Amino acid sequence: MQKGFEHAGVPDVVVTADPATVAAAGGIVLPGVGAFRDAAASLVATGMREVLLERIAEGVPFLGVCLGMQLLADVGLEDGEWRGLGVMGGTCERLPGGVKVPHIGWNTVAYPRESSLFAGIAEDTAFYFVHSYHLRPADPGSVIGTTHHGIDFAAAVQRGSAFAVQFHPEKSSAMGLRLLGNFGDIVREGVA
Repeated sequence: MQKGFEHAGVPDVVVTADPATVAAAGGIVLPGVGAFRDAAASLVATGMREVLLERIAEGVPFLGVCLGMQLLADVGLEDGEWRGLGVMGGTCERLPGGVKVPHIGWNTVAYPRESSLFAGIAEDTAFYFVHSYHLRPADPGSVIGTTHHGIDFAAAVQRGSAFAVQFHPEKSSAMGLRLLGNFGDIVREGVA
C-alpha cells in the first residue's frame, strides 16, 4: 500500500502499528487481508480501536481497504459473530452461494452518488478484487460504489470524511493509483 501511495504522488506515508502515531496523523489508511475476528481482536489488543474511532469521529480523513472496509461494520459474520468498529454500521457477510468465492479479479464499479474519492475516474472503471465477504452498510445512502458478483454489493462507502473500498486500489493499475492520489488530496485539502 505504501508503494502505491508513493507511485500516486503521496510520498509522506508512514506504516505503523503505534496508536500514538495514528493519533497524530493527518490521514489514516486501514488496509487488511485476513480474518475479521483476528483483525478486530488485534485492533483491541493494540489500543488501535479506540484511537481509530476517536480520529474518525474528529473528521480525520480515513480510508479502509478490503478487510479495512469490512471492519467498519457493526458485526462481522466470518466464523462466528465478531464486533466491528461500527463506523458504517451493518454487517460483514459472506458472498452468496452459487458464485465463485473468493471473488478474485477485475470488476467494474458504478457510482450511485458522487464522491471526491472517485474524482477523475470514469464510472464503470474496473478495479481488482480479492475477497469472500462484503460490507452490507446500515445506511444504503453511504454507498458510493457498487459492483456485481452474484449480487450487487457495496464496493465503496463514504460517511463524512471516512471512506472505504472493497477492492485493492494499490493493485488496480492507473485508476487505482488515481484513487490513492485522490485520497492524498482529501488529506492535504481537508475536504471530503
